[in-house]
Amino acid sequence: MIPYVLHVALLISVCLLFYKLLLQKETFHHLNRWVLLACLALTFVLPLLRVPQQWALRKAPEASVISTSNINQSPQKPAQFIEHPEQQPVKPVVLPVKEISVTETAAALMPQLLKWMLWLYWCGVAAFGLNFLLQVIVLVRQAYKSPAIQDGQYRIVELDTDKAPCSFGNYIFINPAKYDWDTYSQILLHEKIHIKQGHSFDLMLAELMLVFQWFNPFAWLYRKELENNLEYLTDSDVLSNNEVERELYQLSLLKVSVPNLSLRITTNYNQSLLKKRIVMMNAKRSNIHTTWKYFFLLPLMAFLMCAFNEPMASRRPVTLKSETNFVTADNNDEGTWTATIKGNKLDVQFNSDGDKNHMSNSDFLVSEFTALPRTANGDFKLIREAGTMNFNGKFDGNKGSGHYKFVTNTEYIKYLQSQGISDIEKNDEMAFFMINIKKSYVAMMHRQGYKNLSKGDLIATAALGVDEPYIVSLKQNGFPAITEQELITGKAMGINGAYIAEIRKAGYPKASFDKLVSFKAQGINGQYITKFKTARGTKSINIKDKVPTAQLEEDNADDMIAYKALGVDDEYVSGLKKAGVTDLSSSALTGMKAVGVTPEYVQSFKNAGYTMSSDKYVSMKALGITPEYLNGFKNAGFKIDADKAEGLKALGVTPEFVKSFKSIGFNDISLDDATALKAMGITPKYITDMREKGFKSNDINKYITMKSAF
Repeated sequence: MIPYVLHVALLISVCLLFYKLLLQKETFHHLNRWVLLACLALTFVLPLLRVPQQWALRKAPEASVISTSNINQSPQKPAQFIEHPEQQPVKPVVLPVKEISVTETAAALMPQLLKWMLWLYWCGVAAFGLNFLLQVIVLVRQAYKSPAIQDGQYRIVELDTDKAPCSFGNYIFINPAKYDWDTYSQILLHEKIHIKQGHSFDLMLAELMLVFQWFNPFAWLYRKELENNLEYLTDSDVLSNNEVERELYQLSLLKVSVPNLSLRITTNYNQSLLKKRIVMMNAKRSNIHTTWKYFFLLPLMAFLMCAFNEPMASRRPVTLKSETNFVTADNNDEGTWTATIKGNKLDVQFNSDGDKNHMSNSDFLVSEFTALPRTANGDFKLIREAGTMNFNGKFDGNKGSGHYKFVTNTEYIKYLQSQGISDIEKNDEMAFFMINIKKSYVAMMHRQGYKNLSKGDLIATAALGVDEPYIVSLKQNGFPAITEQELITGKAMGINGAYIAEIRKAGYPKASFDKLVSFKAQGINGQYITKFKTARGTKSINIKDKVPTAQLEEDNADDMIAYKALGVDDEYVSGLKKAGVTDLSSSALTGMKAVGVTPEYVQSFKNAGYTMSSDKYVSMKALGITPEYLNGFKNAGFKIDADKAEGLKALGVTPEFVKSFKSIGFNDISLDDATALKAMGITPKYITDMREKGFKSNDINKYITMKSAF
């Protein structure tokens, strides 16, 4: 599976290429805007979807049961499997498929390399996320600190710097002293169109895209094309006003173009784009007949889904531990054998191809064989419906050895083929013999409704010991249409009628089979559920308005799986309740456990006199806020709550940082001022340096304004 982040990066690259090749020069700017936004949304959503196998260009993983025993394979044939039906399931493992080679040294380094790459990626996300946050903070501060004029729904913020005019939300930022009245009016008209059409929303989405795709050069180009199109669109709408002359408007653009550009999240007069805008304004309008290009987008997205998305699979491979092992080879129907008599069983080791391949089976009963030779070499047989294993050799005490040759029962193979089990190969015949799949077993599966069994499903169900009572028990316990793959998984995972009844009694009477598999895989049983709900104070399912019962149970089952995966148990819940946490919703519990909020952490705030909601504990823990951090501000004379603490911690504002400004004469800095100072990177040294250069002011806001201007 392609990693999600790289999958998104690939889709962004394809969408950008599609836009630049087919749509960039079209003057349908409004349509281009929605195409760019739709593509941006789809690039993050499409990788999460799975496509039906019949549409996918990738092959879905086949459902199978894999033995974790000693399995050797010949290069020509894949190994089959034989599983002991009474073995308990163990956790999935990955089997080696190659001999040890020099490349394994490099392969061993890959997990560490991937780990560091992941850390690097999230560091980039944090850095660009903080940059995005700072841009918003600076804009909000400018909007409320600078003088402004209310013009209907628009708020015109008057600047005193050389920054280019820009808009964000309902705010227009402009220095009116720099422009004559006509230019000023056209700037306002231009920015009001940006505001009216909500272009800030587009740019915010593009910036969020860059936070998670900062490493992708195509993402930066995509954001640039989105911004360019917004300017083309706005210019077109301005010129549609009969009162605006094209030449005068273009002249105004030249007057406005300045080197001090505004923040990226604002719509602004970007001088690097000026030439393109003037060319587009004078370009010939696109003909309606060229709209055919846009209809290529849907088939393109459909193709990308089929090509790169993970296909649907009914079941992932289930891996079990087994005592029964064998390996296929091109010629494994004869070779040597060694055996040990263990009570009423005979453990036989089969070796073929000069001991390069072997297979063993410990499920043979001594009574199945004809008389075993004890004193001299002799012949004996093991006869089953699938064929006959002819032995020659002798036993000395409980040990024996000799030669074997397997002869297939052709009538048996013809029977299987008549029952729709096709593609039987030479090596499969030995598998049917080893597992001892009888005609009566095939008839039983047909009788239970499984008339289209594949070769693999037949071997898997028989090897795992899926018998008629097991099938009937599942059908009688709410799964009348259980599939072959679900039978295999259920038996492998140990899901039986008793387990189903246990889960139902614990509060999930309509849990789907997939949910039962997930429960079993996580080790969730009735005792865990009951103890958890008792500690939480709920007897059963939380009823919500207008939610179907079946869906409600599925949702709560997912919550229970998440609890178990995260280690949320009755002790954790009881500890939180004892510490005073009253909100024990599923989101609260998983959120607190995920970030490491412990009862002790909650109690430490309670002891310090702070009582908060569960979501506040989550955010406080995520930011690394402790009671000591809060008390530091409190001791410095500041009144601080959780909300204020989050903003301060996010920017790295500490009590020591605030106190450091007292040494240069600022004794009454507010927390808002401290936030702005930290966001702008202003330190006591910066102020001292500015004073040495001649800028001597006792107003801290003057330094903030001066820093933001540069």
